[in-house]
Amino acid sequence: MTVTTTATATPALGHNTSSPSPSSSAGSARDLLLSALAPASWGTTYVVTSQLLPDHRPMLAATMRALPAGLIRLAFVRRLPKGSWWWKTAVLGTLNFGAFFPLLFFAAYRLPGGVASTLGSVQPLLVAGFSILILRQRPHNAVLGAAVVGTGGVALMTLTAKARLDILGVVAMLVATALMALAVVLGRRWGRPEGATPMVLATWQLVFGGLILLPMTLVSEGLPDTLSAKNLAGFTYIGVVGTALAYTLWFRGIERLAPTSLSLLSLANPMVATVAGFVVLHQSLTAPQAAGFAVALGALVTGQMLVARKR
Repeated sequence: MTVTTTATATPALGHNTSSPSPSSSAGSARDLLLSALAPASWGTTYVVTSQLLPDHRPMLAATMRALPAGLIRLAFVRRLPKGSWWWKTAVLGTLNFGAFFPLLFFAAYRLPGGVASTLGSVQPLLVAGFSILILRQRPHNAVLGAAVVGTGGVALMTLTAKARLDILGVVAMLVATALMALAVVLGRRWGRPEGATPMVLATWQLVFGGLILLPMTLVSEGLPDTLSAKNLAGFTYIGVVGTALAYTLWFRGIERLAPTSLSLLSLANPMVATVAGFVVLHQSLTAPQAAGFAVALGALVTGQMLVARKR
């Protein structure tokens, strides 16, 4: 599929009845697996934030996650936006990084990872809503049902009686999730410039988002006096794995997958966050949590199967 700088019409989910060839089916499976690595890596953000990063510095964490990765990548791609892609990059860079990152870290500092990831799991429903408004695509009811069931499974898996609910953290996480959902749909609508790879798009947006965050960080938090080896390891991980690599795969998925199909993969985020809590923080797995894990995993797989059938 050739993607140009102009907005292109994409087939509404559930209305294309042509049968995919074996090669296209294999390609879709590969695209799904590669795209799923992005939310899976993001699921480790909560553990890394609590265990490795400096305490209560969401703006610093956001800046260190976006700007170094963006500048390093820009030195390799050596290409800048042209024409309308300056303002499109500004919009997407703000949604994906400049606004999303500080809100995400703010929530990560104030909420347990399970609670934050549960709130983030509503992204498929938000993407469906934005797809109706912007792309004029109405996802199939069965796919929406899978998203609702998946969110319920995540809630059962992560929310417990001991879950600490901080209202500011809850609001921050919901706003962050809405911003990223909007970015998914706009990215699908705008495509990418001819010859620009997903890595190039990720680079532009990381640099723009990082440049927005830098002065805000200096004003609101300042720079730390020292950074420990543990802090540096945490920043390196979220910059290289959780940002540079993950967002390249995510933008690749935006181009190749239906928005609802891609957003269903976000259920991998809370599932990995929960598993990481068990492994790193030595949390126990209760029977309801195990059931919720199974429900969320079943919804993710079922939703992708439904998308493939309707496509």
